[in-house]
Amino acid sequence: MSWVGHHRMDERVSFRNAIFLLVCALSLGGCLSRKGELGSAQNPVKLFFTPAVDAQVIEDNSIALKQHLEKVTPYHYEISVPQSYIAVVESFGTKRADVAAINTAGYLSARQKYGVTAGITVIRFGTDKYYAQFVVKNDSPIQKLADLENKKIAFVDAGSTSGYLLPMKMLKDAGINPKEIVFAGKHDSVIMMVYQGTVDAGATFYVAPSGSASELAAGGGEIQDARRLVKTQYPDVEQKIRILQLSEGIPNDPIIFREGVPAEMKEKITAAFIDFIHTPEGKVAFDKIFGVTDLKRASDADYEPVRQMIETVGDAVDRMMKKGS
Repeated sequence: MSWVGHHRMDERVSFRNAIFLLVCALSLGGCLSRKGELGSAQNPVKLFFTPAVDAQVIEDNSIALKQHLEKVTPYHYEISVPQSYIAVVESFGTKRADVAAINTAGYLSARQKYGVTAGITVIRFGTDKYYAQFVVKNDSPIQKLADLENKKIAFVDAGSTSGYLLPMKMLKDAGINPKEIVFAGKHDSVIMMVYQGTVDAGATFYVAPSGSASELAAGGGEIQDARRLVKTQYPDVEQKIRILQLSEGIPNDPIIFREGVPAEMKEKITAAFIDFIHTPEGKVAFDKIFGVTDLKRASDADYEPVRQMIETVGDAVDRMMKKGS
């Protein structure tokens, strides 16, 4: 074939390639156009909740939240409840989550890996701090933390602050080694395992009882720790399960935003959340979802002491996570 023939063939190939690239560009532009801006009906704000309680409970009570957010902000929303704490964190890495109500450890992980920011801290019964607790059956011979040596213990999730990291720090600091650890997935499931006697002890969140000053002074009040989650199934849970020991307090769970969410959008969503919890519907919804009674604005600096605390657990927690997996 002559040079001219080769040249004409190259021109035809180049022309076909140009047409192909143009079609791809137009298709991509069409896809982007169909997806729309964040907050549009085609590309709603994706709001995630950690599975701290039954997913159906969260889904049922998040309907009122979604309706309120869409009423007072110019955005559309899509609410999801992944199957694990870690799944919520990784959703920010793939940009499948824009906003999340997440546990403290999950937030710290997502901030380190994906640059998320804290916008809100939840408040439970007047306090912005929470604790972990070890619980045992009331008739258990386990009377102090040291008695957990060589025992079978139920935790919530490897990414749960109060249901794993804080209690593991307590064990590490005391030099205590469990015989076996199991992950129940949810705080209420840990309580049920202790109640049913399938484990020697369990670790969950703790919130102080609520009630009048006289009730609390007398050691009464209504329990607000994880045991309250199973009172419907087990009305005698307060008599059957006792608290063994509490951890140190850390800031409550935050509501966080993906890196890249516009500042104006963050502000409108933050204000809408805080407005919602001050409505009758909001009080009920947040109580059912996470036992939350109020919200306040937050910053990443509020959680710096927690990051330093979790770092002290170090390799010991990593080893135990692998052992329990």
